[in-house]
Amino acid sequence: MTYWALNALFLVPPVAIAVAAAIVARRRSGRARRVLLAAAALTLAAVLLLTAVFDNVIIGLGIVAYDPAALSGPTIGIAPVEDFAYAVAVAIGLPSLWVLIGGAREPR
Repeated sequence: MTYWALNALFLVPPVAIAVAAAIVARRRSGRARRVLLAAAALTLAAVLLLTAVFDNVIIGLGIVAYDPAALSGPTIGIAPVEDFAYAVAVAIGLPSLWVLIGGAREPR
């Protein structure tokens, strides 16, 4: 099994949650949609930056190693791009959950 196949298992639920959140946000005002997109973009930027820094550190220190046969090849520093799928899942899933539980409603 490749790391991309493993990542697919982790990416399917956040994408499903994001689709549900997009449907809910579409029924709400334009502000709810803007908040969802802004929250997702900010979350993605922060989590990708932290992932890039800390993954390179733990791989460089030898704490984590990857099977080269299961990697696709491209890296960011010494971290394989597959390692960033979890950060993308968080960036998609958390803001979407926030919308679904009502965090992006218009003030009364």
